[in-house]
Amino acid sequence: MDNFDTPSTSRDAALLPDTGEPGFGVYVHWPFCAAKCPYCDFNSHVRHQPVDQERFTSAFLTEMAAVRSMSGPKTVTSIFLGGGTPSLMKPETVSAILDGIARHWHVPDGIEITMEANPSSVEAERFRGYRAAGVNRVSLGVQALNDRDLKFLGRLHDVADALKAIRLARDIFPRMSFDLIYARPEQTVEEWEKELKEAISYAVDHLSLYQLTIEEGTPFYGLHKAGKLIVPDGEQSALLYEATQEITAREGMPAYEVSNHARPGAESRHNLTYWRYGDYAGIGPGAHGRLTRGPEKLATATERKPETWLDMVERDGHGILDEERLGFEEQSDELLLMGLRLREGVDLARWQQLSGRDLDPKREEFLLEHKFIERIGNSRLRCTPSGMLILDSVVADLAC
Repeated sequence: MDNFDTPSTSRDAALLPDTGEPGFGVYVHWPFCAAKCPYCDFNSHVRHQPVDQERFTSAFLTEMAAVRSMSGPKTVTSIFLGGGTPSLMKPETVSAILDGIARHWHVPDGIEITMEANPSSVEAERFRGYRAAGVNRVSLGVQALNDRDLKFLGRLHDVADALKAIRLARDIFPRMSFDLIYARPEQTVEEWEKELKEAISYAVDHLSLYQLTIEEGTPFYGLHKAGKLIVPDGEQSALLYEATQEITAREGMPAYEVSNHARPGAESRHNLTYWRYGDYAGIGPGAHGRLTRGPEKLATATERKPETWLDMVERDGHGILDEERLGFEEQSDELLLMGLRLREGVDLARWQQLSGRDLDPKREEFLLEHKFIERIGNSRLRCTPSGMLILDSVVADLAC
């Protein structure tokens, strides 16, 4: 197997420009958290005994080899360490994972390497260790900038912890993002505008701004169903969304995707790979992947429970449970679903090539007439701001 330079040898390389192509990403899922947030339905698990990081690292590397045999040789355009809480990993664990990726695929100098981190698990020494390993972008799970709502959201950090983490990230990493959740109970537009302006003032180059959603199977779902948790109604949520778009655009951080905002050039390269419907390798418990193989795209999903995944990898060489072969029609639907989330819209020629048809002229005319979609020249189609508010309906209409 070819042996390429590791990311840790090129940690100071300038970030490569976005080519506009879908690219090939590698996603690694660290499934452990210090506590489970009541709104979270991600594949995250709390363990009260120390995790055997060396054993899990070995399993990540083993599964990488299996996925590499499926993907073939590729040039990696982004790496994302997600979770869970990846900032619970030792820097040595991160370094071993990144070095492993570079052994299996070609990793050029200057690609984006993102790591998610929670403010409660941030230490300056650990952050410098991640940077030395090759991480050049950190995404902080801040979620709110007042202590009352942080407690409501079940976060382990307070605002002081969040601001410390933001300062450290800004000083140590070339690029930084953080998440905020809005449409919280009793939140007014004025409160959210103040909080959002404060967030932008921290010299951040990327913000992920999500409306609070009530997901089945979470503690919040039970409270909501029992009438003990009231979230803003559709009209109030729309007002909060519109305020979000207005303020971020005015402050030079317009939306480039439904929930993501960035200064020009600071868009998340890895997430753009998803939304542009590129290929990506999914490594670790509960990770998903998309790998093109001839005319088909292979959708992969691994075992979600960490210990079961670990046993599978050690026994079988991987923890992949599902391999679904997506035909052209399924690929065209996914391309539309993902691409219409983006401000840049969908490449219509690519969609037509996959689907083997044109858009239904009557459906397109209806959506154009009501200003839910718009053409960008002859080659692209995108949702308008009004269309983004009813994105699922627009996608369903066009996909028929």
